[in-house]
Amino acid sequence: MKNTKVPNAKLTLLALAISAFGIGSTEFISVGLLPLITEDFGITLSTAGLTVSIYALGVTIGAPLLTALTSRLSRKNVLLLVMVLFIIGNLLAALAPSFSLLLAGRVISALAHGVFMSIASVIAADVVAPNKRASAIAIMFTGLTVATVTGVPLGTFIGQVTDWRMSFIFIVVIGIIGLISNALLVPSQLSKGNPISIRDIGKVLGNIRMLLILFITAIGYGGVFVVYTYVSPILEQYMGYSPQAIVIILVVFGICVAIGNTLGGHFANNNPLRSIFIIFIGLALALLGIGFFLESSIVGLMMVFLMGLFMFMNVPGLQLYAVQLSEKYIPSAISMASALNISAFNIGIFLGSYIGGFIIRHQSLAHTPIYGFFMVMLAAATTFLWLIFDRNKQ
Repeated sequence: MKNTKVPNAKLTLLALAISAFGIGSTEFISVGLLPLITEDFGITLSTAGLTVSIYALGVTIGAPLLTALTSRLSRKNVLLLVMVLFIIGNLLAALAPSFSLLLAGRVISALAHGVFMSIASVIAADVVAPNKRASAIAIMFTGLTVATVTGVPLGTFIGQVTDWRMSFIFIVVIGIIGLISNALLVPSQLSKGNPISIRDIGKVLGNIRMLLILFITAIGYGGVFVVYTYVSPILEQYMGYSPQAIVIILVVFGICVAIGNTLGGHFANNNPLRSIFIIFIGLALALLGIGFFLESSIVGLMMVFLMGLFMFMNVPGLQLYAVQLSEKYIPSAISMASALNISAFNIGIFLGSYIGGFIIRHQSLAHTPIYGFFMVMLAAATTFLWLIFDRNKQ
């Protein structure tokens, strides 16, 4: 009997979830480490914030371009290549003797992130029966959710107890476990993807509705990152929490994010555009609340948790609506529309963290929630006008 046993779907999904945990942890790992990185390199808080914004820029560029360039390769090979790239990037960040090399490591990891998100979703859907595809993708995404709940606080804790570089070594170890799991548990005989053309980018960006949803995604999602990128210094400097307490706060914050993400999926099923509008209003009010109660350790913290609840709640709805629009108006470029909306999320992260850094440099950390509020309200207003327009057309 030949030993060519194909690993079962549950083990394949477990391997993908482990990799997703590593990738989810690395995206926001530096949020909890900003105070330590500023101290080690002797840089300003706004400069340290580049570890978040430059990463997001890497995902923005990497997702559509590398998804197109690797679309003709075997999916398993792309997955393994992505995990190797991810490990190299985090290893460079961990060993970086200068801040610019730390940023270079972040960019390399980010290029891996964009391709992983598109390829892993397809593999997850490919290894199960057609009627279980949504659930399979959800299982893969639990790795990202668990990363938000535990990966970032755990990385922050490791950084505080030892050194911030050890937090990146922790991510490298997760990456190696993910690489080995994928090599052993992901079947080789997966269906090949349809070749994706770089020209598909033009098709998506040439459609006014697609441009509008990408704008709403970037501005609405970006608004929260004006504050979230600098949440550790806000909790420490204004609300008076110790670095040890912030680790626990980040765990509770992650639980709020996970709950919000799950609820957002349910809300968006029937009328995604209406749910996007309502959630943005909730997020805007939470950011405004942080601004008002910045120096209240209790109410201010409640507002931070409320921000966590609404923070990713719109992700399923925005992604679903982008795909629905592409199915209706540009069916030949659905994969690229999905990849570009992932880019739009990361343009938002880049914009939000960069604008937050700019405000800290020229005004004060205390002003970040108000600017975040205005960005989210702009997205909410655009969504509201779209709803009115669609209603009047019917």
